[in-house]
Amino acid sequence: MTNTSSRTGLDSSLSETVARTLQDYLDTLGEHEASNIYRLVLDEVERPMLEIMMRYTHSNQSKAAQCMGINRATLRTKLKRHNLL
Repeated sequence: MTNTSSRTGLDSSLSETVARTLQDYLDTLGEHEASNIYRLVLDEVERPMLEIMMRYTHSNQSKAAQCMGINRATLRTKLKRHNLL
């Protein structure tokens, strides 16, 4: 059973880290216009998550997909997108 209070702490920490990092990125743009931020953030978070989950599951795609809460076909699509397959 998942401990809700510690789970909330993890979610908050990850959320705060993303918020700070995104704000830092935007601050460094200066006069340059931001573009494709959504895709940038997803790619920056998704690739390491996929790499870690594949290591954690010893490259078992079915298990990785189950752990991530997505179906195996979606996992394969994401792995291909990031050149991990």
